[in-house]
Amino acid sequence: MSDNSPPRKAMHAFYMQRAIELARRGWYTTRPNPRVGCVLVSHNVVIGEGWHERAGQAHAERRALADAADLGHDVRGATAYVTLEPCSHTARTAPCTRALIDAGVACVIIGAQDPNPEVDGRGIQALRDAGIDVVTGILAEQCAALNVGFNRRMTRGRPHVRVKLAMSLDGRTADAAGRSQWITGDSAREDVHHLRGAAGVVMVGSGTMEADDPSLNVRLPGDWMQPMRVVLDRELRMSPTARMLGIPGDTLIFTASDDATKIQALQVAGANVERMGIDHAGLDLAAVLHRLGELEINDVLVEAGPILAGSLARAGLVDEYIIYIAPMLIGDAGRALMSVPGLAHLNDAQRLVFTDMQPIGDDIRLTATPADNNATD
Repeated sequence: MSDNSPPRKAMHAFYMQRAIELARRGWYTTRPNPRVGCVLVSHNVVIGEGWHERAGQAHAERRALADAADLGHDVRGATAYVTLEPCSHTARTAPCTRALIDAGVACVIIGAQDPNPEVDGRGIQALRDAGIDVVTGILAEQCAALNVGFNRRMTRGRPHVRVKLAMSLDGRTADAAGRSQWITGDSAREDVHHLRGAAGVVMVGSGTMEADDPSLNVRLPGDWMQPMRVVLDRELRMSPTARMLGIPGDTLIFTASDDATKIQALQVAGANVERMGIDHAGLDLAAVLHRLGELEINDVLVEAGPILAGSLARAGLVDEYIIYIAPMLIGDAGRALMSVPGLAHLNDAQRLVFTDMQPIGDDIRLTATPADNNATD
């Protein structure tokens, strides 16, 4: 299987693309684990498929092996296409390398290498040590894109940070009185609920908390995993009667306050409260994100006002912007998209790269990343 001819590469890409499609079935459910798909092929026929659905349940490789067994196929001598390097350590489940070895597969084609320090090449080596042919790097970029948050947490110790913003065509997020409901239409708001569904955390600042009293939950048909709600509240102004504390799900408040009475009241109401250090701009945002990494959060969706969004941007902590643009004009008295210091020179502007543009109902959704790709830890 080590043949690198164009037909062989095309065949590998064909089956790996199917494995990617399977991995995406776990888009909203696998956290904190990565999304993984697996396809078993024998004599150019797919004999088993699987994907990882939830942490603690069988990984993609084991589900594909079980699928093949259920269909009555013998997997000895087969080729396994896996979007992520098979695990070689025991965590919530047994190693997938051992399952593939015991099943007698002859070749494993891998999309992306697992950056988890407990794996990171060890799975590949374990397979090779067992005499299995291993081919790596097939649709590697597409496979890595399945798990940008997991990858960042494993390599940088913090989640992937996506800042969601909604604005009018002239760059305003609210009218002069602060009213923003609703700038965007129903389709855009539904799209945001899908972003929440894919995130481990939805984060807001105290300003948004006070102004909107948001729920920050997923309100779509079906049984959805709910993200943790995180509130950055330096002075602990959040009310124990806040709406989010009255619905199912976890709420975590980061604060610099040591007011025991306020802390106790919020804890009684159902919130978890953690003290966090401050820097010149407020709560230490880098420390907040590293704490979320310790809590196995892969992806953070920030639904903040201009102050928190601007603070994250100035700190170099934004990995991606999702910007919804509505076809309306609010005017000069409206509130700006982001609070950032004025620039002395245009050369000092933070440059972005547009990576996607989609019409969402009557609105447009732009996706952009920092041009220098140097989001900090």
